[in-house]
Amino acid sequence: MISPRLMPALAIVDHELSASMPPALTAAVGVDTLTHGIEAYVSSRAGPLTDPLALSCVALTARHLERAWHDGSDRVARAAMMTAACQGGMAFANSSVALVHGMSRPLGALFHLPHGLANAVLLPAVTRWSLPGAPARYAEVARVAGIAGQGADDDDAGARLVDWLERLNFALCLPRLGACIGADRSDAFAAMVERMADDALASGSPDNNPRQPSREDIVELYRRAW
Repeated sequence: MISPRLMPALAIVDHELSASMPPALTAAVGVDTLTHGIEAYVSSRAGPLTDPLALSCVALTARHLERAWHDGSDRVARAAMMTAACQGGMAFANSSVALVHGMSRPLGALFHLPHGLANAVLLPAVTRWSLPGAPARYAEVARVAGIAGQGADDDDAGARLVDWLERLNFALCLPRLGACIGADRSDAFAAMVERMADDALASGSPDNNPRQPSREDIVELYRRAW
């Protein structure tokens, strides 16, 4: 469902409400927040009003997510992550999300993966594939996150970004896609992967991706994430 009537008139953004979140949930929604910032910045619909919000979201998440995961009572980290989540939402509400979100929704619909976890397990593989479409933008994400120095060239910064995303998932104990779905459902996944690719394309989000995927590309990306 999509309607302006679904938008709240007021949002209470209070980091104290997140203090009791368990580590696994903190990790999944935290990488989802990072995905919002990255996709809002590399989206073909990004602009001067969304870029600062998206980059601030990335920077705050890079500095504070692991702290919040290690110690849920760390009020500084929780406040920073709440700010990042809010900024990421404001950014993608205007520039939209892209391929990661397009691919994650079918995982939720067909295999009941939580939204944040589905985005987290797809983010490294999709980012690696998308790099050629916006090397300068991905490089800036890496620099803002503190993964690459200001003097790093775009190719090196992009490679460092993907490596960091993979290491971040590992550090936060986030599993790969196959472990999320389960080996006992690998045949069901294989049977549904082409339908998921079609559903991902139909969502419209891949249209905003800096590198445009075909149906076959999306099928292959699901398999790489497995």
